[in-house]
Amino acid sequence: MRTKIRPFAALLFLLALVLIVMLARPIKAWAANRAKITDPHEGQVYIYDGFDWIWMTPLEGVPVNAITEHDFRWDGTSPEYIGDHYTAMRGVDVSEHQHEIDWKAVKESGIDFAFIRVARRGYSEGGLFEDEYYAENIRGASDAGLKVGVYFFSQAINVQEAVEEAEMTIRLLAPYQNRISLPVVYDWEKIYDDSSARTAGLDTQTLSDCAVAFCETVKSAGYTPGVYFNRHTGYYGFDLTRLEEYVLWFALPEAKFPSFYYATDIWQYSFTEQIPGINTPTDVNLYFQAKS
Repeated sequence: MRTKIRPFAALLFLLALVLIVMLARPIKAWAANRAKITDPHEGQVYIYDGFDWIWMTPLEGVPVNAITEHDFRWDGTSPEYIGDHYTAMRGVDVSEHQHEIDWKAVKESGIDFAFIRVARRGYSEGGLFEDEYYAENIRGASDAGLKVGVYFFSQAINVQEAVEEAEMTIRLLAPYQNRISLPVVYDWEKIYDDSSARTAGLDTQTLSDCAVAFCETVKSAGYTPGVYFNRHTGYYGFDLTRLEEYVLWFALPEAKFPSFYYATDIWQYSFTEQIPGINTPTDVNLYFQAKS
């Protein structure tokens, strides 16, 4: 027996079809428009810059840090690298502020290397000054069996001054060249507590030009160049795309791991560790070298 479709029901069915057709078009347009909406942070990473959490667009071609908090075991105040991809030497960096050092005791405490300040530029008038203990420290550290590198505390404001600093470093190292097995480092630091510092307001272009000039000058003399920076200067000061071929030394004390987005070679993890043989609180570092 055939079922008769009542006229009213048929009308409702037709109205429903019309309604579906009418709604389909705006829904389809809404879906198409939504597909065009992109994540405003697409291609960015969320990082802590030392002051706040921010979205940052990574620099193209700059290697990313693969070291994590899980790669360390802490013994009191000192981290031990337990990851699989690097070997890690432990070392100090010192200047005349540490006065006389018993380098034999330093070596026996488990320290593998030392970075020694060779000279500095003043931040107010820009004068150049030898570190009073640089020669004694180079001899003492190398005689004790430590690997030795050096750094120059820079306040250069142009390329000419950076080259002058590099040439001074080369001259001071001439009698000790065979004792230097680690990098010669450009240590430019922002003076935060004195707005009258001659380097205040130095732009990224100039700062990077100075770093490259220093590094290329010491490289031409046969040394391995490096650049030191803290988190803020690493993100906002230097153009890291220009420093990739140099050893990078990153300062982040009192942290659980070197939580900088980009890959670095040396992590300064403390400013205040007590090291046998050194009478004052000392900067201590881990130097990561990739396993072959």
